[in-house]
Amino acid sequence: MKNCLFFFWVLFVLLVVGCREKVAEPARAARSGVGIPVDSLVRRLVIPSAAMQKVFNAYVILPEDYYLDSTPLSFPVVYLLHGYGGDFANWYDKVGVLVDYASRYNMIIVTPEGGLNSWYLDSPKDSLSRFAHYVGQEVPAYVESHFRIDSRVNKRAIAGLSMGGHGALSIALAHPGWYGAAGSMSGVVDLRPFSDRWEIARHLGAPVANADSLSDPWHTYSVIKQVRQSSDWPLMIIDCGTEDELIGVNRALHQQLLALGASHTYIERPGGHNWAYWEEAVAYQLQFFDRFFDQ
Repeated sequence: MKNCLFFFWVLFVLLVVGCREKVAEPARAARSGVGIPVDSLVRRLVIPSAAMQKVFNAYVILPEDYYLDSTPLSFPVVYLLHGYGGDFANWYDKVGVLVDYASRYNMIIVTPEGGLNSWYLDSPKDSLSRFAHYVGQEVPAYVESHFRIDSRVNKRAIAGLSMGGHGALSIALAHPGWYGAAGSMSGVVDLRPFSDRWEIARHLGAPVANADSLSDPWHTYSVIKQVRQSSDWPLMIIDCGTEDELIGVNRALHQQLLALGASHTYIERPGGHNWAYWEEAVAYQLQFFDRFFDQ
């Protein structure tokens, strides 16, 4: 009898442990973007590009209120761009608290694919690399047709880190009617000093000696030049660490914006070019966008 009781006790323990393991599996799968259910706060999408004849991945992070009957009909949105050598999953994988921010501010966060080294340009050297068009137009058109997103310009923002900081400001400046606010974290806001770095020349070609500003793509594609071409700027927030090698070009952009009278927030904090810095920076930027959306 004792042997039978012991047998059933062991069987019970094994069943409990097995059930616990099975319950834990979906959580791990959801965190990695595999097997995310349709009612999850995080959706992994495939978004096509007609311009490039390809498909790319993206994460869409929804606020908890998205599923409540008492929620608003539509939500503001922030498009969050990754850096050089990264991909669409970087922000979610490195800063999982984005899920909490989406619910805290009742906003939708989208992290689209920008390619390993596209620089979010419609490349004048490579007709198959049109990430400015893709991220600026195709991604919003697709996402906003599948989710309850408020498509008004004062409810739409774009931001990014490093290469993505350049991309976010560049796209917003080139098309002020698309994004009401834009942010850069450790952004490469002037491409010219880095002509031999990060494969930028793959898209712009080699710098031309003695080229004037109108014929030099290194000049015309740089954010620091683009801000001088318009007086209809988005509301901007620019953040860079004091130990970052990009602090010089960010300070120069700040001075340029002051001279132009462009409304912006500029932040310098101790820190370098790393995820420890960007995890703090994105908290400031999402709060900034939340206040902008509430105006």
